[in-house]
Amino acid sequence: MQSNKLRFAIRATAVAATLGMAGTANAVSFDAGGWNTSIYGYARLNASYDIDENVSSSTRSFNYNAINVGAKEDNEATGYFGADAVQSRIGVKTTSPEGVTFNIEGDFRGNGGGDLRLRHAYGSYNGILAGQTWSNFTSFVGNTPTLDFDSLPGAAGYQSRTAQLRYTMGPLSVSAEQPQNSLDGQIVLPASVTKKDSMPAFTARFEDSQGGLSYSAAVLAQQVGYDTGTADDATFGFATFVAAKMALTDMFTIQGSLSYTDGANSYLYRSGAPSAYVDANGDVQTISGYGGTVGATMNLGSGRSVNLGYGMTSVDLDDAVKDGAADTGTTDVSAIMANYKWTPVKNVMMGVEYQYGTREVQNGDDGDASRLLFAAQYNF
Repeated sequence: MQSNKLRFAIRATAVAATLGMAGTANAVSFDAGGWNTSIYGYARLNASYDIDENVSSSTRSFNYNAINVGAKEDNEATGYFGADAVQSRIGVKTTSPEGVTFNIEGDFRGNGGGDLRLRHAYGSYNGILAGQTWSNFTSFVGNTPTLDFDSLPGAAGYQSRTAQLRYTMGPLSVSAEQPQNSLDGQIVLPASVTKKDSMPAFTARFEDSQGGLSYSAAVLAQQVGYDTGTADDATFGFATFVAAKMALTDMFTIQGSLSYTDGANSYLYRSGAPSAYVDANGDVQTISGYGGTVGATMNLGSGRSVNLGYGMTSVDLDDAVKDGAADTGTTDVSAIMANYKWTPVKNVMMGVEYQYGTREVQNGDDGDASRLLFAAQYNF
Protein backbone atom coordinates (compact mmCIF):
# COMPACT_ATOMS: atom_id res chain seq x y z
CA MET A 1 0.00 0.00 0.00
CA GLN A 2 2.77 2.43 0.94
CA SER A 3 4.58 1.61 -2.32
CA ASN A 4 1.43 2.49 -4.30
CA LYS A 5 1.12 5.76 -2.41
CA LEU A 6 4.76 6.58 -3.16
CA ARG A 7 4.34 5.85 -6.90
CA PHE A 8 1.21 8.00 -6.97
CA ALA A 9 3.00 10.84 -5.16
CA ILE A 10 5.92 10.70 -7.59
CA ARG A 11 3.53 10.82 -10.57
CA ALA A 12 1.66 13.72 -9.03
CA THR A 13 4.93 15.51 -8.37
CA ALA A 14 6.04 15.00 -11.97
CA VAL A 15 2.78 16.51 -13.22
CA ALA A 16 3.13 19.47 -10.85
CA ALA A 17 6.69 20.08 -12.00
CA THR A 18 5.62 19.92 -15.65
CA LEU A 19 2.96 22.54 -15.01
CA GLY A 20 5.32 24.69 -12.95
CA MET A 21 3.28 24.16 -9.79
CA ALA A 22 5.92 23.07 -7.26
CA GLY A 23 4.54 22.89 -3.74
CA THR A 24 7.24 25.10 -2.16
CA ALA A 25 9.64 27.70 -3.49
CA ASN A 26 12.74 26.20 -5.09
CA ALA A 27 11.64 22.61 -4.34
CA VAL A 28 9.23 19.93 -5.51
CA SER A 29 7.66 18.58 -2.30
CA PHE A 30 5.30 15.73 -1.54
CA ASP A 31 4.21 13.51 1.33
CA ALA A 32 3.96 9.73 1.15
CA GLY A 33 3.38 7.36 4.05
CA GLY A 34 4.23 10.12 6.53
CA TRP A 35 7.58 10.85 4.84
CA ASN A 36 7.90 14.52 3.82
CA THR A 37 10.19 14.67 0.78
CA SER A 38 11.58 17.48 -1.38
CA ILE A 39 13.40 17.16 -4.69
CA TYR A 40 15.33 20.33 -5.39
CA GLY A 41 18.13 21.80 -7.45
CA TYR A 42 18.81 24.04 -10.38
CA ALA A 43 20.23 24.25 -13.88
CA ARG A 44 22.84 26.98 -14.26
CA LEU A 45 24.98 28.50 -16.97
CA ASN A 46 28.19 30.29 -15.97
CA ALA A 47 30.12 32.25 -18.60
CA SER A 48 33.34 34.23 -18.16
CA TYR A 49 35.46 36.62 -20.16
CA ASP A 50 38.98 36.90 -18.72
CA ILE A 51 40.16 40.27 -19.91
CA ASP A 52 43.92 40.04 -19.49
CA GLU A 53 44.80 36.49 -18.30
CA ASN A 54 43.33 32.98 -18.48
CA VAL A 55 42.28 32.57 -14.84
CA SER A 56 38.99 30.63 -14.95
CA SER A 57 38.48 27.11 -13.59
CA SER A 58 35.37 24.91 -13.64
CA THR A 59 32.13 26.83 -12.94
CA ARG A 60 34.19 29.78 -14.31
CA SER A 61 35.45 30.40 -10.78
CA PHE A 62 38.42 32.77 -10.35
CA ASN A 63 41.63 30.73 -10.01
CA TYR A 64 43.94 33.11 -8.15
CA ASN A 65 46.91 30.76 -8.42
CA ALA A 66 46.70 31.13 -12.21
CA ILE A 67 47.52 34.86 -12.03
CA ASN A 68 50.96 35.30 -13.55
CA VAL A 69 53.54 37.27 -11.56
CA GLY A 70 56.81 38.96 -12.46
CA ALA A 71 58.03 38.75 -16.05
CA LYS A 72 55.39 36.17 -17.03
CA GLU A 73 52.63 38.69 -16.42
CA ASP A 74 53.95 40.97 -19.18
CA ASN A 75 53.94 38.17 -21.77
CA GLU A 76 50.39 36.92 -21.16
CA ALA A 77 47.96 36.95 -24.11
CA THR A 78 44.61 38.67 -23.55
CA GLY A 79 40.95 37.80 -23.98
CA TYR A 80 39.67 34.37 -22.90
CA PHE A 81 36.04 33.26 -23.05
CA GLY A 82 34.55 30.14 -21.49
CA ALA A 83 31.18 28.74 -20.39
CA ASP A 84 29.92 25.64 -18.62
CA ALA A 85 26.91 24.27 -16.76
CA VAL A 86 28.70 22.00 -14.27
CA GLN A 87 27.47 23.97 -11.24
CA SER A 88 23.98 22.55 -11.91
CA ARG A 89 22.80 20.33 -9.07
CA ILE A 90 20.07 18.03 -7.82
CA GLY A 91 19.22 16.89 -4.31
CA VAL A 92 16.71 14.90 -2.31
CA LYS A 93 15.79 15.71 1.28
CA THR A 94 13.29 13.69 3.30
CA THR A 95 12.08 13.52 6.90
CA SER A 96 10.64 10.33 8.40
CA PRO A 97 7.55 10.24 10.61
CA GLU A 98 9.93 9.84 13.58
CA GLY A 99 11.73 13.11 12.72
CA VAL A 100 14.88 11.65 11.15
CA THR A 101 16.18 13.80 8.27
CA PHE A 102 18.16 12.45 5.31
CA ASN A 103 19.81 14.55 2.60
CA ILE A 104 21.71 13.51 -0.53
CA GLU A 105 22.86 16.11 -3.07
CA GLY A 106 25.27 16.26 -5.98
CA ASP A 107 26.49 18.53 -8.75
CA PHE A 108 28.60 18.01 -11.87
CA ARG A 109 31.88 19.66 -10.92
CA GLY A 110 33.72 16.37 -10.33
CA ASN A 111 37.11 15.78 -12.01
CA GLY A 112 37.29 19.35 -13.25
CA GLY A 113 33.75 19.40 -14.63
CA GLY A 114 31.19 17.02 -16.08
CA ASP A 115 31.30 14.14 -13.56
CA LEU A 116 28.81 13.79 -10.74
CA ARG A 117 30.25 15.03 -7.44
CA LEU A 118 28.83 14.22 -4.02
CA ARG A 119 28.07 17.38 -2.05
CA HIS A 120 25.86 16.27 0.83
CA ALA A 121 25.10 12.81 2.22
CA TYR A 122 24.01 12.80 5.86
CA GLY A 123 21.33 11.93 8.35
CA SER A 124 20.34 13.87 11.46
CA TYR A 125 18.15 13.28 14.50
CA ASN A 126 17.73 15.19 17.77
CA GLY A 127 20.72 17.44 17.05
CA ILE A 128 23.06 14.60 16.05
CA LEU A 129 24.29 14.73 12.45
CA ALA A 130 26.48 12.10 10.79
CA GLY A 131 27.75 12.12 7.22
CA GLN A 132 29.08 14.70 4.78
CA THR A 133 27.84 18.27 4.77
CA TRP A 134 29.16 21.79 5.38
CA SER A 135 32.05 21.81 7.82
CA ASN A 136 31.02 23.06 11.23
CA PHE A 137 33.99 25.41 10.86
CA THR A 138 32.07 27.43 8.26
CA SER A 139 29.68 30.35 8.34
CA PHE A 140 27.86 32.14 5.53
CA VAL A 141 26.68 34.96 7.80
CA GLY A 142 29.39 37.38 6.64
CA ASN A 143 29.42 36.39 2.96
CA THR A 144 28.52 38.89 0.26
CA PRO A 145 26.53 37.27 -2.60
CA THR A 146 28.77 36.64 -5.61
CA LEU A 147 28.24 35.01 -8.99
CA ASP A 148 31.62 33.33 -8.56
CA PHE A 149 30.69 29.88 -7.22
CA ASP A 150 33.74 29.86 -4.91
CA SER A 151 33.12 33.38 -3.56
CA LEU A 152 35.77 35.77 -2.20
CA PRO A 153 39.10 34.82 -0.60
CA GLY A 154 39.16 35.18 3.18
CA ALA A 155 35.55 34.06 3.75
CA ALA A 156 34.87 32.50 7.15
CA GLY A 157 36.21 28.98 7.66
CA TYR A 158 36.44 26.04 5.29
CA GLN A 159 33.45 27.05 3.09
CA SER A 160 33.09 23.47 1.87
CA ARG A 161 31.80 20.06 2.90
CA THR A 162 33.52 17.24 4.79
CA ALA A 163 32.68 14.00 6.59
CA GLN A 164 31.82 14.63 10.25
CA LEU A 165 29.93 13.78 13.41
CA ARG A 166 28.20 16.89 14.81
CA TYR A 167 26.04 17.74 17.79
CA THR A 168 23.98 20.93 17.87
CA MET A 169 22.50 22.52 21.00
CA GLY A 170 20.64 25.66 20.00
CA PRO A 171 23.17 28.18 18.63
CA LEU A 172 26.18 26.04 19.69
CA SER A 173 27.46 23.15 17.60
CA VAL A 174 30.53 20.94 18.04
CA SER A 175 32.00 18.37 15.67
CA ALA A 176 34.74 15.86 14.91
CA GLU A 177 35.63 16.07 11.22
CA GLN A 178 37.93 14.72 8.53
CA PRO A 179 40.95 17.07 8.84
CA GLN A 180 41.97 19.26 5.91
CA ASN A 181 45.65 19.91 6.65
CA SER A 182 48.42 19.86 4.04
CA LEU A 183 52.17 19.67 3.59
CA ASP A 184 53.00 21.24 0.24
CA GLY A 185 55.91 19.71 -1.68
CA GLN A 186 56.94 23.09 -3.04
CA ILE A 187 58.15 24.24 0.37
CA VAL A 188 58.55 20.93 2.23
CA LEU A 189 62.00 19.58 3.13
CA PRO A 190 62.37 16.83 2.03
CA ALA A 191 59.90 17.06 -0.86
CA SER A 192 59.01 13.34 -0.59
CA VAL A 193 57.32 13.78 2.80
CA THR A 194 53.53 13.37 2.73
CA LYS A 195 51.08 14.30 5.46
CA LYS A 196 49.59 11.90 7.98
CA ASP A 197 46.19 12.35 9.63
CA SER A 198 46.30 10.89 13.15
CA MET A 199 43.12 12.32 14.62
CA PRO A 200 39.97 14.25 13.62
CA ALA A 201 39.75 18.00 13.45
CA PHE A 202 37.69 19.27 16.40
CA THR A 203 35.47 22.33 15.99
CA ALA A 204 33.07 24.46 18.00
CA ARG A 205 30.84 27.16 16.51
CA PHE A 206 28.36 29.63 17.98
CA GLU A 207 25.94 31.27 15.55
CA ASP A 208 22.89 33.38 16.36
CA SER A 209 20.99 36.55 15.50
CA GLN A 210 19.31 39.38 17.33
CA GLY A 211 17.27 42.06 15.62
CA GLY A 212 19.06 43.11 12.45
CA LEU A 213 22.37 41.55 13.53
CA SER A 214 23.50 38.02 12.69
CA TYR A 215 26.83 36.77 13.99
CA SER A 216 29.04 33.69 14.18
CA ALA A 217 32.33 32.67 15.80
CA ALA A 218 34.22 29.37 15.68
CA VAL A 219 37.44 27.62 16.66
CA LEU A 220 39.17 24.55 15.23
CA ALA A 221 42.08 22.38 16.41
CA GLN A 222 43.85 19.65 14.44
CA GLN A 223 47.08 17.70 14.31
CA VAL A 224 49.38 17.98 11.30
CA GLY A 225 52.28 15.60 10.79
CA TYR A 226 54.01 12.96 8.68
CA ASP A 227 55.37 9.43 8.91
CA THR A 228 57.83 8.01 6.37
CA GLY A 229 58.29 4.71 8.20
CA THR A 230 61.75 5.75 9.39
CA ALA A 231 60.99 9.28 10.56
CA ASP A 232 57.92 11.07 11.84
CA ASP A 233 56.81 14.22 13.62
CA ALA A 234 53.58 16.09 14.34
CA THR A 235 52.31 19.28 15.89
CA PHE A 236 48.98 20.96 16.53
CA GLY A 237 47.42 23.67 14.43
CA PHE A 238 44.40 25.84 15.07
CA ALA A 239 42.08 28.27 13.31
CA THR A 240 39.43 30.77 14.35
CA PHE A 241 37.01 33.21 12.73
CA VAL A 242 34.31 35.75 13.48
CA ALA A 243 31.62 36.84 11.02
CA ALA A 244 28.67 39.22 11.14
CA LYS A 245 25.92 40.80 9.06
CA MET A 246 24.01 43.96 9.94
CA ALA A 247 20.81 45.19 8.29
CA LEU A 248 21.12 48.97 8.37
CA THR A 249 17.79 49.51 6.58
CA ASP A 250 15.26 47.39 4.71
CA MET A 251 17.34 47.99 1.59
CA PHE A 252 20.94 48.09 2.78
CA THR A 253 23.11 45.53 4.64
CA ILE A 254 26.81 45.27 5.41
CA GLN A 255 28.66 42.05 6.21
CA GLY A 256 32.15 40.68 6.72
CA SER A 257 34.46 38.24 8.47
CA LEU A 258 37.94 37.94 10.00
CA SER A 259 40.04 34.76 10.17
CA TYR A 260 43.34 33.66 11.71
CA THR A 261 45.12 30.33 11.28
CA ASP A 262 48.35 28.72 12.47
CA GLY A 263 49.04 25.23 11.17
CA ALA A 264 45.58 25.05 9.56
CA ASN A 265 45.74 27.10 6.37
CA SER A 266 43.37 24.82 4.47
CA TYR A 267 40.80 26.64 6.60
CA LEU A 268 42.09 30.06 5.45
CA TYR A 269 39.71 30.17 2.53
CA ARG A 270 41.27 30.37 -0.94
CA SER A 271 44.75 31.19 0.39
CA GLY A 272 46.16 28.11 -1.34
CA ALA A 273 48.76 27.84 1.44
CA PRO A 274 49.96 24.64 3.18
CA SER A 275 49.35 24.13 6.88
CA ALA A 276 53.00 23.39 7.71
CA TYR A 277 56.38 22.33 6.37
CA VAL A 278 59.12 19.97 7.48
CA ASP A 279 62.50 21.57 8.18
CA ALA A 280 65.95 20.08 7.61
CA ASN A 281 65.86 18.45 11.08
CA GLY A 282 62.63 16.63 10.28
CA ASP A 283 60.52 18.83 12.56
CA VAL A 284 57.05 20.00 11.51
CA GLN A 285 56.83 23.80 11.51
CA THR A 286 53.44 25.50 11.27
CA ILE A 287 52.62 28.35 8.89
CA SER A 288 50.35 31.16 10.05
CA GLY A 289 47.99 33.38 8.09
CA TYR A 290 45.05 35.73 8.31
CA GLY A 291 42.26 36.93 6.06
CA GLY A 292 38.96 38.73 5.89
CA THR A 293 36.09 39.99 3.82
CA VAL A 294 33.84 43.04 3.80
CA GLY A 295 30.86 43.76 1.63
CA ALA A 296 27.61 45.63 1.13
CA THR A 297 24.29 44.65 -0.43
CA MET A 298 21.62 47.00 -1.73
CA ASN A 299 18.17 45.57 -2.41
CA LEU A 300 16.65 47.58 -5.24
CA GLY A 301 13.28 45.83 -5.11
CA SER A 302 11.47 43.83 -7.79
CA GLY A 303 14.04 41.02 -7.46
CA ARG A 304 17.02 43.27 -8.18
CA SER A 305 20.14 43.79 -6.05
CA VAL A 306 23.64 45.26 -6.22
CA ASN A 307 26.52 43.69 -4.26
CA LEU A 308 30.02 45.02 -3.60
CA GLY A 309 32.71 42.95 -1.90
CA TYR A 310 36.40 42.70 -1.03
CA GLY A 311 38.34 39.70 0.30
CA MET A 312 41.98 38.90 1.07
CA THR A 313 44.35 36.38 2.62
CA SER A 314 47.97 36.67 3.71
CA VAL A 315 50.33 33.93 4.94
CA ASP A 316 53.79 34.14 6.54
CA LEU A 317 56.40 32.09 4.65
CA ASP A 318 59.46 33.87 6.08
CA ASP A 319 60.54 30.99 8.33
CA ALA A 320 59.99 28.43 5.58
CA VAL A 321 62.24 30.37 3.20
CA LYS A 322 64.90 30.73 5.90
CA ASP A 323 64.79 26.95 6.28
CA GLY A 324 65.47 26.44 2.60
CA ALA A 325 62.09 26.64 0.86
CA ALA A 326 61.73 28.34 -2.52
CA ASP A 327 60.75 32.01 -2.41
CA THR A 328 58.03 31.61 -5.05
CA GLY A 329 55.16 30.49 -2.78
CA THR A 330 52.00 32.62 -2.79
CA THR A 331 51.79 34.91 0.24
CA ASP A 332 48.93 37.31 -0.57
CA VAL A 333 45.69 37.00 -2.51
CA SER A 334 43.00 39.66 -2.81
CA ALA A 335 39.90 40.37 -4.88
CA ILE A 336 37.24 43.00 -5.31
CA MET A 337 33.95 42.41 -7.07
CA ALA A 338 30.72 44.18 -8.01
CA ASN A 339 27.62 42.51 -9.38
CA TYR A 340 24.06 43.13 -10.41
CA LYS A 341 21.51 40.33 -9.91
CA TRP A 342 17.91 40.24 -10.93
CA THR A 343 14.96 37.83 -10.86
CA PRO A 344 12.83 38.43 -13.96
CA VAL A 345 10.38 35.71 -12.88
CA LYS A 346 10.04 33.43 -9.86
CA ASN A 347 12.78 30.74 -9.64
CA VAL A 348 14.95 32.41 -12.29
CA MET A 349 18.07 34.44 -11.47
CA MET A 350 20.40 36.25 -13.86
CA GLY A 351 23.41 38.40 -13.11
CA VAL A 352 26.59 40.06 -14.29
CA GLU A 353 29.75 40.55 -12.23
CA TYR A 354 33.10 42.31 -12.53
CA GLN A 355 36.10 40.92 -10.62
CA TYR A 356 39.63 42.17 -10.09
CA GLY A 357 42.15 39.89 -8.38
CA THR A 358 45.79 40.09 -7.31
CA ARG A 359 48.46 37.61 -6.24
CA GLU A 360 51.88 38.20 -4.63
CA VAL A 361 54.62 35.66 -3.97
CA GLN A 362 57.31 35.57 -1.29
CA ASN A 363 60.04 37.22 -3.39
CA GLY A 364 57.84 40.27 -4.00
CA ASP A 365 56.71 39.49 -7.54
CA ASP A 366 53.03 40.21 -8.06
CA GLY A 367 50.37 40.24 -10.73
CA ASP A 368 46.73 41.05 -11.32
CA ALA A 369 43.85 40.03 -13.53
CA SER A 370 40.34 41.26 -14.26
CA ARG A 371 37.31 39.47 -15.66
CA LEU A 372 33.58 39.56 -16.33
CA LEU A 373 31.04 36.89 -15.36
CA PHE A 374 27.50 36.14 -16.47
CA ALA A 375 25.17 33.64 -14.83
CA ALA A 376 21.65 32.32 -15.48
CA GLN A 377 20.08 29.99 -12.91
CA TYR A 378 16.75 28.13 -13.09
CA ASN A 379 15.62 26.67 -9.77
CA PHE A 380 13.19 23.86 -9.06
